[in-house]
Amino acid sequence: MSSQLQKAYLEVETGARVDCMFNPTTFAFATQNRWESDQIPGKNTPSLRYAGGAGGTFSLSLVFDTTSTGKAVTIHTNKLLELMEVDESLPGFDAAKKNGRPPWVKFHWGTHLHSFKAVISSTNVTFTYFSNEGLPLRANVELSLEQYEPDANWGPQNPTSGTPNPKRTHQVQVGDTLDRIAGKYFGDPTRWRDIATLNGIADPLDVKPGRLLSIPERGS
Repeated sequence: MSSQLQKAYLEVETGARVDCMFNPTTFAFATQNRWESDQIPGKNTPSLRYAGGAGGTFSLSLVFDTTSTGKAVTIHTNKLLELMEVDESLPGFDAAKKNGRPPWVKFHWGTHLHSFKAVISSTNVTFTYFSNEGLPLRANVELSLEQYEPDANWGPQNPTSGTPNPKRTHQVQVGDTLDRIAGKYFGDPTRWRDIATLNGIADPLDVKPGRLLSIPERGS
């Protein structure tokens, strides 16, 4: 299948997947550096000092349309809104300490466009078409996302630099372990650490069925 025909989707930390009904027409991303200066009387231009880098951000404009089925388009938009809610199944959740967070996501489109791990900072939903009974059938969704953690594989000038070659993926099945997956793809179970590192897995025993894992190239 041609890469132009592949549908974009969001990979969720929990292993779930949210498919884009229509591929976005644009993908905008940005990075920032922080610079500080001291105001010196009598000097026109102060010297700047580097104060560190800031995380990356990107935005998506998505369209969902259910006019052909007559079902409410909210079955799609609600999936995106739920990604902004605290997920009690994530590592580190502690109700007593009020410690919880929504999941991170990664945007994928074909074999070349893969984003860093990001959290959704805002979701704006606009319903643009309704049935005679007022049922929303079409919606535009504007997503703003911020980088969740440092990503050494992602370059500030190229969001696809983390995957210069198409990477294989593996959806975790019941009974799968990282060493078994490594044995399947590399013929060497001891390479489970390569898979853990690439996917940001701190606890190799905490890999739930349904999660989508990226598999490194054999030579990497």
